[in-house]
Amino acid sequence: MKIYTGRGDEGMTDLRDMSRVSKTSARIEAYGTVDELNALLGTVRPTGHDDVDDHLAAIQNHLHVAQADLANPDPDEDDPVVRDDHTDELEAMIDSFDDELDPLEQFILPSGSEKGSRLHHARTVCRRAERRTVALAADQTINGEAVQYLNRLSDALFVLARAVNKRDGVREENPEY
Repeated sequence: MKIYTGRGDEGMTDLRDMSRVSKTSARIEAYGTVDELNALLGTVRPTGHDDVDDHLAAIQNHLHVAQADLANPDPDEDDPVVRDDHTDELEAMIDSFDDELDPLEQFILPSGSEKGSRLHHARTVCRRAERRTVALAADQTINGEAVQYLNRLSDALFVLARAVNKRDGVREENPEY
């Protein structure tokens, strides 16, 4: 497979169904931001915590599916799509890691260890990906599971950041008002 084709030199790109759209389209913004999130998560692994790394690897695979889903305006039944069981996996993970954390009683500053801080950063990129996907859904038909998955993923990344920080012995800081 050749890396460069020149097909995008005029500011257009191909979707999964081979239709051409502007590189500034809402669809490209949505799945491009999911791609950014996926790459950012790649900078977090390995965290030094095998269970966290296993979940992050699964999440990165889910995000790859989400990119394919968002890049396809008219998926066939055998095309990759975000499914409700992807979101169910996130919810089970959130519950599992939340059990090891102290109850959250107030806001915390997004900081901590290097890996914990990167997970907080990934959470904010995930929120942007969700906003871009919601904007796309306002104008075009998409798989609603993708929005739900991204919404839940930001919660999961928050919990993972807290868990990594706790395991690394870094105390959470609260904002001062």
